[in-house]
Amino acid sequence: MSLLVRVFVSERLERQAREHARSARAGHAHEPVSEPMRLAERLTSLRSWVDVAHNFRSDWSMLYGEITGGFVLAGFAAQLPNSFFASLFISHGPAALKLVENAIAGPLIAVLSFVCSIGNVPLAAVLWSGGIGFAGVIAFIFADLIVLPIIVIYRRYYGARFTLRIVALMLVTMVAVALAVDGLFSAAGLIPSARPTRADIFTGVTVDYKLFTNVVGIATFVILFALSTRFGARVGHPSAHDLEAHRA
Repeated sequence: MSLLVRVFVSERLERQAREHARSARAGHAHEPVSEPMRLAERLTSLRSWVDVAHNFRSDWSMLYGEITGGFVLAGFAAQLPNSFFASLFISHGPAALKLVENAIAGPLIAVLSFVCSIGNVPLAAVLWSGGIGFAGVIAFIFADLIVLPIIVIYRRYYGARFTLRIVALMLVTMVAVALAVDGLFSAAGLIPSARPTRADIFTGVTVDYKLFTNVVGIATFVILFALSTRFGARVGHPSAHDLEAHRA
């Protein structure tokens, strides 16, 4: 990717993109840590955890629409039958043609489905169940960097010309890397021969490590959200007076 950028993105275009990014109004910024501390002190400091909560709230405010949309769209797309997905991929013809077509189809499906890193792995499993090749699955997972909401952000920051160029280069890189991964896994005999069924993908709730990590994730979300609300993430960074009052 770095080599492609050097070849296909001129210094002038890169300079214009940097200037465009500096002038863009992001509406989002991380607050710096409130004061320098050693790691042990930071882990036990209320002020440090409020810093984390404040930045978490800022990230959530920026991304909650994309996260919610990603879950909804991934859930909807996952309900489509395998026959629908099978119709998107070449199933007959030379092996090389199927390999390349699948590697290109994977990112294009990712772009059109709006699914970022939220929900893309379960949907990749659905595509694998529907008949896409291994290279297509890998390219689909890589393509969370060029889905439509992300492309809109690129355009807002860097301008249309740079965005078009960089998205095209990322697409080429994703396809090439997916083909390389497919070749390496094929040579090592690591590509699974069996494909999962829908029942394998959409299992019920069971007591296992996934349930535990989900509980921990929800608890962390609630705690950070509560901290950000308690110390005023909606209106700004908490003051030292707020923290001292809380301690008292």
